Amino acid sequence: MLKSKDLLGLKDCSAEEIYEILDTAAQMKNLLKSDCKQSDILRGKSLVTLFYENSTRTRSSFELAAKYLGASEVNISVATSSVQKGETLIDTGETLDAMQIDYIVIRHPMAGAPKLLAEHVKASVLNGGDGMHEHPTQALLDMLTIREAFGKINGLKVAILGDIKHSRVAMSNLFGLKKLGAEVYMYAPATMIPKELEKLGAHVCKSREEAIEGADAVMGLRIQLERQHGGLFPSLSEYSKFYGVNDALLKYAKKNAVVLHPGPVNRGVELTPQLIDGEKSLILEQVTNGVAVRMALLKLLAEYREANV
Repeated sequence: MLKSKDLLGLKDCSAEEIYEILDTAAQMKNLLKSDCKQSDILRGKSLVTLFYENSTRTRSSFELAAKYLGASEVNISVATSSVQKGETLIDTGETLDAMQIDYIVIRHPMAGAPKLLAEHVKASVLNGGDGMHEHPTQALLDMLTIREAFGKINGLKVAILGDIKHSRVAMSNLFGLKKLGAEVYMYAPATMIPKELEKLGAHVCKSREEAIEGADAVMGLRIQLERQHGGLFPSLSEYSKFYGVNDALLKYAKKNAVVLHPGPVNRGVELTPQLIDGEKSLILEQVTNGVAVRMALLKLLAEYREANV
């Protein structure tokens, strides 16, 4: 059983908790791929998505996960909510709590916002991405995809290339993959590598070839233009030429290596179209697994609340 009413990040999750989530997600995927996707596991429960930043995959997959398990769901458009009238995050959370909401999924540009919200509500808070901190459910679906491909995670080499400095996906993957015994190799322009990354357990590489050499999984990361202040690289075309991943580079990986990307993909920048649409690409499978992982989390958090709250 999970050890908290919330999922705020993978840094504080144990390997046992991560395995429980992945195992439950595998079960949920069977339901997801069946002819009848409806279940009453969460009948009578309610979920709110509270997104202060744009999202397609994360928000819609949480909403679908809730529907498939029988819960009711509501999306709050921050642009037209009381936030625009000056309502604080805590006030918003307490208002939702008063409506007897069971789950709040939040995406916020400030790191730590989900933790702050969780401290002031009875509802289970799930982090849909906060600042440049973490995006735990994305990393969980990535790990589920990798485990499906190889039957394990322990002992694998995972290469992550791209805008690591601004990527909460990279941080959650680093924490989660290391806990499950994978080795994580990272490469990016020097301007996009966080300081002290190696102290967190990453192998920081000096070239794309070094990162991809012998890799089981190669993950491209989207350039986070919305979080940058400019000047980190000359142009998109030069970024693609010197830092993107193409077929020639993928040959350095193992023959059965797979390609991943959290999406949305800047085609021809982080990955070539040939890789995105190629037989090694598991990008669309990641999307499917995103729904399964979020179904699993809603189920497991409901079990925690029934036993502890």
